[in-house]
Amino acid sequence: MCGIAGICRLDGEALPPQAGAWVRAMTDCLTHRGPDGEGLWQAGAVCLGHRRLSIIDLAGGAQPMQDADNTLSVTYNGEIYNFAELRAELQKLGARFRTGSDTEIILEGYRIWGPECLTRFDGMFAFALWDARRRRLFCARDRFGKKPFFYSLQHGRLHFASELTALRRVPELTFSVDPQAVMRYLAYEYVPTPNTMYSEVQSLPPAHLLLLEKGQVRLERYWDMPVPDESDPRDERELCEELNRLLSRSVQRRMISDVPLGVFLSGGIDSSIVAGLMARQSATPVKTFSIGFTEASYDESRFARLAAKAFGTDHHERVLSAGECADELPGIVSRMDVPMADASVAPTWLLSGVAREHVTVALGGDGADELWAGYEHYIAFKTAEWYNALPALARRGIIEPLARHLPASAGYINPRLAVATFLRGAHAPAWQRVQTMLTAFTPEMQRDILAPEWLAAAAEGADFLRSERLFAPTRKQYEHWQPESAASPLARAFHVYVRQFMLDDILVKVDRCSMLHSLEVRAPFLDKDVAEFVARLPLRCKLRGFKRKWLLKKAFADLLPPGILHRNKRGFQIPVAQWLRGRLRPLMEDLLSAEHLRRQGIFHPQAVRALMDAHISGRADLRKPLWTLLVFQLWQQARKNA
Repeated sequence: MCGIAGICRLDGEALPPQAGAWVRAMTDCLTHRGPDGEGLWQAGAVCLGHRRLSIIDLAGGAQPMQDADNTLSVTYNGEIYNFAELRAELQKLGARFRTGSDTEIILEGYRIWGPECLTRFDGMFAFALWDARRRRLFCARDRFGKKPFFYSLQHGRLHFASELTALRRVPELTFSVDPQAVMRYLAYEYVPTPNTMYSEVQSLPPAHLLLLEKGQVRLERYWDMPVPDESDPRDERELCEELNRLLSRSVQRRMISDVPLGVFLSGGIDSSIVAGLMARQSATPVKTFSIGFTEASYDESRFARLAAKAFGTDHHERVLSAGECADELPGIVSRMDVPMADASVAPTWLLSGVAREHVTVALGGDGADELWAGYEHYIAFKTAEWYNALPALARRGIIEPLARHLPASAGYINPRLAVATFLRGAHAPAWQRVQTMLTAFTPEMQRDILAPEWLAAAAEGADFLRSERLFAPTRKQYEHWQPESAASPLARAFHVYVRQFMLDDILVKVDRCSMLHSLEVRAPFLDKDVAEFVARLPLRCKLRGFKRKWLLKKAFADLLPPGILHRNKRGFQIPVAQWLRGRLRPLMEDLLSAEHLRRQGIFHPQAVRALMDAHISGRADLRKPLWTLLVFQLWQQARKNA
């Protein structure tokens, strides 16, 4: 895994003399992504930079890399897992290889197949390739967006980097916080791709390529998620056998490494399957890593130990208190490069640190929850359709009044908050339901919390806070297959989770937390063949009644210990509600103080104070909106100090 950066002039003329220094400054900012080496290559209109984390062909994989004719140059971040098969195929077509690195697969694949080479790559990647003969810059990002690629078009040049912070090292570039991005962040807890917090910077969408040629920049999609096939005639046994074969091969491919590797093991279904398949294919005990908590209500390390014992792994565990996790959290959030209000960054960061003490590569279970209906929100989405079919008298006159009298807990699970969130989603249009259940600030809440002067000065101001505008990215993903497909509302909800929540929350969290420790994390569930197989399955294979991951559990019932197979998903349990009333309260009171907010000019001080008072007193559980505000302030602070 690596960090990449570069600059290319749109008109094809030579870059200014200082361009090399700018790119060097960007790659210096990415040292954590590649501590093992650095490289810079410049010729005329283009300059490519690279920081290397050595994984495959430790001696021969330096970048930026050129082909044998010195007409193609590439800077590349990622892994092509089917590189061995592609190498053999390309050699038959006349390709000449000088190293054992998968980087050359990109060079030779492009030379022979052109941009169509992307359809053959199975991996996680972001790269920029300069074609000197065609005077073309060819950039691409993997199918699910596991590896980041940010770019900015300013001063007649395209500037790109693995992280937003690196782009800010180019002194000539302008970076202005986009008011609409702020409003989207408050709703989503992240800024949905392709937008970023800066008006001048875009994120290349997953499964897209970017071509800069003849002064023009063009984006194209090269892959799409298949639509579920509800008429699939295969029986359960056939489907289980195929899934087992595909996922076993995916894990095997991701075990190829010239450096030590292991697996993140939470003790859940997904990571336990990955660990079990690794153990089946490894001649030595697999190294596994987990985090535990001293507080029993948050600790799930016993499940990780159960899986480790069943698979005979070399298990490494770190136990800490929730308080220690809380103390680490602000510093971790400040290093995330983008504002993203998922508090589970703390255990993910700590887990990455534990793993990096022993290995350079770790496999994980990322992607399974989104593809296999692992979240409770999938059930909630399905239940909302049944709920809305009830008579209005039952809904409005009986159920909803009773829901307001449910107990409110300060713990991780708050029944009143959970039901209120469900009802908010049930009342929303189907296209908006998924995001409504996840959102931190509704449009109504934003009208209260945003400073009137700031909102009036923002482009389109209050009009942007209409649901149709604010949640437009969700509607775009929900309606992605229309009108060609008759995909069901639930199938479309899957697409929203994969193309939005997984992309801009889960994968960002794992990428930043792992790479800040110079650790590469691989996701077998996001293998191209595995993901296409799962996406095409009838929905009943993923969510049967209230049973989530139905076929996945069937396929690996003989691999998993019963205590793992039949447990409910919980994920990292983060007591944010208590922290904001306790250990994190001084930080919150400081960064959300009236004085601080007045200087900033974005938020209404009295409205924010009212939120804090209601939460601290226990009158309301406002963990999501308050944590979202606090993360934004930490990001702003880090941005100014960078």
